[in-house]
Amino acid sequence: MRIVIHAGFARSLINFRGPLVKALCEAGIEVHAVAPGLREDEATRRELEAWGVTPHNVAMQRTGINPLNDLNTLLSFYRIFRQIKPDAVLGYTIKPVIYGTLAARLARVPKRYALITGLGYAFTGEARGKRGLVLRLVRGLYRLALKGTELVFFQNPDDEALFRESELIDPGVHSKVVNGSGIDTSHFSVAPLDRCVPSFLLIARLIGDKGIREYVEAATRIRRRYPQAMFRLVGDIDGNPDSITRSELDMWVEAGHIDYLGALTDVRPAIADTSVYVLPSYYREGTPRTILEAMAMGRPIVTTDSPGCRETVVDGENGYLVPVRSVDALVAVMERFILEPALVSQMGRRSREIAVEKYDVHKVNAVMLKEMGIV
Repeated sequence: MRIVIHAGFARSLINFRGPLVKALCEAGIEVHAVAPGLREDEATRRELEAWGVTPHNVAMQRTGINPLNDLNTLLSFYRIFRQIKPDAVLGYTIKPVIYGTLAARLARVPKRYALITGLGYAFTGEARGKRGLVLRLVRGLYRLALKGTELVFFQNPDDEALFRESELIDPGVHSKVVNGSGIDTSHFSVAPLDRCVPSFLLIARLIGDKGIREYVEAATRIRRRYPQAMFRLVGDIDGNPDSITRSELDMWVEAGHIDYLGALTDVRPAIADTSVYVLPSYYREGTPRTILEAMAMGRPIVTTDSPGCRETVVDGENGYLVPVRSVDALVAVMERFILEPALVSQMGRRSREIAVEKYDVHKVNAVMLKEMGIV
């Protein structure tokens, strides 16, 4: 059997899909990986080749909608699939799912699988103005690309329900909800807690829908009462229309509201150096990878009662769920950790248990391989 894994970002094939790619190779399957940037990213290319994977570069811009560029992406995928002649393809993230799956259909690839890892900008907020136009376009493209697919994986039940209710996938197409991308609980192992200084951490692309501004406002309020509390932010400015500006970020840092750590290739030291992980997102996540990383390292979670996020927290056991955009609620639950420091270790232990029981990457991959008929 020959299968293609196609992605929107080259390094994600290692960081997010590495265990799945390895599992496919170990099952005796010929694996090809397709992503933009693989021609330039020599480290990723060499690592894939060491696993026995054949890498291919595709022409794609990860963000933005440009008809000519996106048509070029579709044709690039089509040419690659005609060259490889795979038995199956599996795409994840929006452009690979849409243009890669559509190209596989045009190239008559027998089995087409898709993994919906979140709905992102177009499905977040009110469907008006530019966001409304993007939403209508994206829905139409999803409907066209996913027609006749073998199986569509979702990372939370809300996304599956939305696709079903909106008829973005045909009634006859099988779908399956899996527990996110999974997490390597040996790589992200439990780190000792610093009980001296209460500290909070948010890791995300720096876009407003991730709750960045709410986090900074909550940090500002809390530090007025508890100046010893620390609030850290990890991530890079994104090309998303809702991106945080550099001047806005600089203002927060200069005012002392947050410590900005930049974009980290390894987030484990940042998680180890924090008490509580916070993600006040309303972005239409799949299952946020950063939450799983923090859970695996034994940290309590504060996140929103929104699709993708709510599945990671048993409210009051391994953290707290707050309403979206509610700075007041965010302040209240973070203050509890300052006033009741025993909650940090107690809820952190429960986070680790849930990570091992529910989100272990090998368990998640086993479900996906079974559903695809690969043993």
